[in-house]
Amino acid sequence: GPLQHEVSPQLTSTCLAPSWWTWSRGRWTACARVPSGTSSAPTTSFSVGGHALRRGLGGPGWDPDEEEPNIRVVLEHRFYKEKSKSVKQTCDKCSTIIWGLIQTWYTCTGCYYRCHSKCLPLVTKPCVRSKVSHQAEYQLSICPESGLDSQDYRCAECRAPIALRGVPSEARQCDYTGLYYCSSCHWNDLAVVPARAIHNWDFEPRKVSRCSMRYLALMVSRPVLKLREINPLLFNYVEELVEIRKLRQDILLMKPYFITCKEAMEARLLLQLQDRQHFVENDEMYSLQDLIDIEAGRLSCSLTEIHTLFAKHIKLDCERCQAKGFVCELCKEGDVLFPFDSHTSVCTDCSAVFHRDCYYDNSTTCPKCARLSLRKQSLFQDSVAEAEP
Repeated sequence: GPLQHEVSPQLTSTCLAPSWWTWSRGRWTACARVPSGTSSAPTTSFSVGGHALRRGLGGPGWDPDEEEPNIRVVLEHRFYKEKSKSVKQTCDKCSTIIWGLIQTWYTCTGCYYRCHSKCLPLVTKPCVRSKVSHQAEYQLSICPESGLDSQDYRCAECRAPIALRGVPSEARQCDYTGLYYCSSCHWNDLAVVPARAIHNWDFEPRKVSRCSMRYLALMVSRPVLKLREINPLLFNYVEELVEIRKLRQDILLMKPYFITCKEAMEARLLLQLQDRQHFVENDEMYSLQDLIDIEAGRLSCSLTEIHTLFAKHIKLDCERCQAKGFVCELCKEGDVLFPFDSHTSVCTDCSAVFHRDCYYDNSTTCPKCARLSLRKQSLFQDSVAEAEP
């Protein structure tokens, strides 16, 4: 939000203007150089984005911990002090039980990493949410194993000694990264692996490390999979994918009707897809959750219901949307056509809609394109005639 500040006369007379701003503990702090000889540091009130901040250059009333005292920031984790005393949890750092009644513990608001307060200084792995924010993509090779010797027989995360057998900690392989981890960093959690889902249509949960599990949980609803490029043959073997693609294409054809219809905007019809916003933006990108729901049969049912609701509004309920329909100019029959009807075809040049049979029988000629071409030619001839002396 806009920066608003009230500078006291004392600050104006004794201090320079703020030299720089710093972001700490969820707030902006103004820093200024105080001239030598100043006996006291004045306090100035600021408002940034509607939140009042207090800035005192070492003066009274300033407490660096008064904002969000229950938040601890470690390696981009934002650890929030938990208040629950009855929920049984396990510390992600030391792998022991957190006794909420007698122990203080924290949860990262970004990746849900949990640990004792005593384990906070020992956290060595950055928050995976930062990776999701800056590099939102999957590793799409199936269990890319490189061998335990390439890791120098150490855990890929904490670097503790590991071995397949013997005295050191048991080496556990993560099916997502292909790397080996110790038992403290790999708890045999199960998750659907994107590479197996895309290449083999295999959704059986596999054992993954704790870090991979948190990353996959944060990524599961992000539409980052372009199936047509990654594995185009998948549409030849999975009929449900073809059905979903057709429904998405129809919804994209319906979208222009809704954004120009007052009734549709008031009814917020497009919010039916608010959990899958990418469905009203393109028909190519998928999230891993989309694929999971397609395989389970849930997405086809829900998307068909939404498609039926949208079509009903355009073709039956709304006179304004009905008026934007088309009449086939090839057969001149009176039924109103829409581009998302199953028995229609759309001209790729002018977007006119025809009966599919009529269009293919007369595929060499589009009446609307011919009419537009004649109009352009006539306008050109008129402009040439006016330009002649």
